[in-house]
Amino acid sequence: MLTVTLYVRKDCHLCEVVRADLASLQTDYPHRLVEVDIESDALLLKRYLEKVPVVEVGPYRLSAPISVQSLRMTLGAANDRRSQLQSVGDPTYLSRVEKGQTVTGGDRISLFLSKHYLLLLNLFVLLYVGLPVLAPVLMARGVEGPARILYRLYSPLCHQFAFRSFFLFGEQAFYPLAEAEIQGVVSFQEATRIEGVESPTSVTRLEARAFVGNETVGFKMALCERDIAIYAALLLFGLGFAATGRRAPPLHWLVWILAGVAPIGIDGFSQILSQFGWSWLSAVLPYRESSPFLRVLTGSLFGFMTAWFAYPNIEANMRDTRQLLIKKFAVSRAS
Repeated sequence: MLTVTLYVRKDCHLCEVVRADLASLQTDYPHRLVEVDIESDALLLKRYLEKVPVVEVGPYRLSAPISVQSLRMTLGAANDRRSQLQSVGDPTYLSRVEKGQTVTGGDRISLFLSKHYLLLLNLFVLLYVGLPVLAPVLMARGVEGPARILYRLYSPLCHQFAFRSFFLFGEQAFYPLAEAEIQGVVSFQEATRIEGVESPTSVTRLEARAFVGNETVGFKMALCERDIAIYAALLLFGLGFAATGRRAPPLHWLVWILAGVAPIGIDGFSQILSQFGWSWLSAVLPYRESSPFLRVLTGSLFGFMTAWFAYPNIEANMRDTRQLLIKKFAVSRAS
């Protein structure tokens, strides 16, 4: 038997007419009618608001105005196609028909994720960027055990150099290396008396990584300045994307490369390469230590542009998944 999907909305006179026309064709073209209310999903409402009623039969689709003649022709074509596919025993067709009428646990999970993925992503990013901020709060409260667990938990994910991290509850928000030449702030060497950190091979860099702070300088976050900026920007875009109904157009990949990837790459790699002490490179790229401002700026650009590039594309895929599953659930209920 054919499955006819009718997309409708409340108080739709034309929907009633098409419903009656389909009933009058039931004898000539036996079919199972599945109705989908477009107001049940924002995508369906946007897609079909000006088109309802919409009729789908196999690969064929009609939208208002729909005459009895067009319905008869479409049902006839769909019925002939179905008969031919069944006569040849097309395994792909038979499998698709069976799957289209059976709702699995995976389908239920997929529908849930397609509807709530953004909320889950935002909660994950909030947790991911929030726990590193919680670590210094716990240290300041004297709850060292859980705080050190957080530092250890994030240690494989970030270098955690104290001179490239934000501090809370101290005299300054950051303690850059003296080599950064930032005026008006106490350098990391002056604040901690940990010397020699400018050498990337120096054991004192391990001390700077292990240093979490004290009551005077405060306590560092468990992620560095750049990482905090990246994930905070991801969260900011995610919240804005949710607030606007997920309507932002996707960012072009070239803009993402130029505005998101290039700045963080230039700032990060120029810093790393300049600190290897290669004489042949020093004439072109003298020693430099990036500033907290540049780390936050480039990290924020990377995080925001990456979210802008990725989230709308994820939403496009999720929209298609939602529409297919909503139809599948309606077919299953009508079976």
